[in-house]
Amino acid sequence: MAVEAPEVIEVTPVPTPESKPETVAEITVVAAPNIPKPDTDSAPKVSALSLSSIRAKRELQESTKSVIKETVHLPTEAFNETDMLLHWNKYAQKLGDKGSKIMESLLLINDPVLNGTAITLELPNEGSKIDFETEKLGLLGYLKGHLHNHDITIEVIVNEKMETKKSYNNQDRYNRLHEINPAIEVLRNTFGLDIS
Repeated sequence: MAVEAPEVIEVTPVPTPESKPETVAEITVVAAPNIPKPDTDSAPKVSALSLSSIRAKRELQESTKSVIKETVHLPTEAFNETDMLLHWNKYAQKLGDKGSKIMESLLLINDPVLNGTAITLELPNEGSKIDFETEKLGLLGYLKGHLHNHDITIEVIVNEKMETKKSYNNQDRYNRLHEINPAIEVLRNTFGLDIS
């Protein structure tokens, strides 16, 4: 692109009888360079109200439509908590066999609770939750495949107030065992056992 050289114009005042002669001044005029505008549309311009413009808009909309994926119907068979716990424990054992003892212990620390297709697991602290999240997708895939239900979700609850009750004397120990299994009272009465 060539830039034109500036033109020099000399201005000479016309002498009049009332005016005094003035000095001649030079004025420099710089012409703006000719910059060609880029052609944004290679197609001829069309009126917005013509039939061809409506057709062009429709073609543009069809070309920009996103591809709609087919919905795949994945199996959603019903299952119960016993089946879920069985596969949960098998997966934990599988991790233990591979050498991932920490993940195995996190899966076995508490029994998960089933609510519909949502599985809730209670963990003792935030660090355990972070460790569990690394293996969560693998566990979900395993459970979805073996239980034939792809609606399964896992929710992790952190309960840092998990208490372990310690038994101090015989009565406390007996009360703790009675909480776990109330049938111990029948055993005590049958054999005439004393707590002292």
